[in-house]
Amino acid sequence: MVDTPTRLLIAASGTGGHLFPAIALCEKLPEYQIEWLGVPNRLETQLVPKQYKLNTISVEGFQKGFGISSLFTLGKLIGSILEVRKLLHHGNFQGVFTTGGYIAGPSVIAARSLGLPVILHEANALPGKVTRFFGPWCNAVAVGFDVAAKYLPKAKTIYTSTPVRSQFLDEAIAATLDLPIPAEAPLIVVFGGSQGAVAVNKLVRQCAPAWFEAGAYIVHLTGESDPDANSLQHPQYICLPFFDNMAALLRRANLAISRSGAGSLTELAVCGTPSILIPYPFAAEDHQTYNANVFTAVNAALLFKQSDLTAETLLHEVLRLLKSPDELRQMGENSKVVVLPDSAEKLAQLVREVIEK
Repeated sequence: MVDTPTRLLIAASGTGGHLFPAIALCEKLPEYQIEWLGVPNRLETQLVPKQYKLNTISVEGFQKGFGISSLFTLGKLIGSILEVRKLLHHGNFQGVFTTGGYIAGPSVIAARSLGLPVILHEANALPGKVTRFFGPWCNAVAVGFDVAAKYLPKAKTIYTSTPVRSQFLDEAIAATLDLPIPAEAPLIVVFGGSQGAVAVNKLVRQCAPAWFEAGAYIVHLTGESDPDANSLQHPQYICLPFFDNMAALLRRANLAISRSGAGSLTELAVCGTPSILIPYPFAAEDHQTYNANVFTAVNAALLFKQSDLTAETLLHEVLRLLKSPDELRQMGENSKVVVLPDSAEKLAQLVREVIEK
């Protein structure tokens, strides 16, 4: 009798922070038949590798919590649960893996109603509302930072760190960076995650002339929503909305200026890139600050609140760090202690243990 492969549904939607860890997990489960569950018109329609069938449902979040004002959303949620339940049943899936967010709710409820196991991965140091609510329903909640476990007292938590795509683990990948940057020039990389960061972009453009004078090159990934993206022109300035070879870029960088989404931070840490972190001030429950605090606690990053940060402060802090290569080197080394480079393997092993037991 031929063994039929284990069928796994991955529910991950929205931002790179939700999608990339799930994609990294897939790479470590080659023996599984995997399908994807996402939302129409979100990033998953572009990022999910073509070998995984992408199923989509319409779902939205309870931005104001689970109150009476959410009754209309609740009606939609019930419809989504029924859709996912039908997909799981007809597709003969043996389990669900989710990275949280809005899509996790219907996925967890549908799977548990069919008696199927669920593994949830929570990348943030402060777990989101969905994880805190549904965590106890799951067979296991894998956490990206070990501090997250204290916010999930009723869930079965296990520290796996957050998986990164395999190219981020390749120490030689910096050699593949195809950008006109001299080998000896200090490189500052500025990025705001998959959503960009217009306020940070503006500060950087104000500071850039002084950094150019100090000999630095800047690769500035502005995202797609910055109307002034191309307003600065300079031979030492490379401005792009996004860049595919982030692994090479971060390994080559002497310093990164970034938001503090969990996915971006994990990539920085695995690459050993020192950073200045400016948490997105409107992130749910200010969770990006909790993420950044994990890094400042081990002296791997500097943290500035956007509301307090002036161009003058940013300008001088960057110049100070560029003149302190030993401090930058130590920050980069420190960052490596807050992540596990074999996270994807650990998470894949957890999935196998839960689904195949």
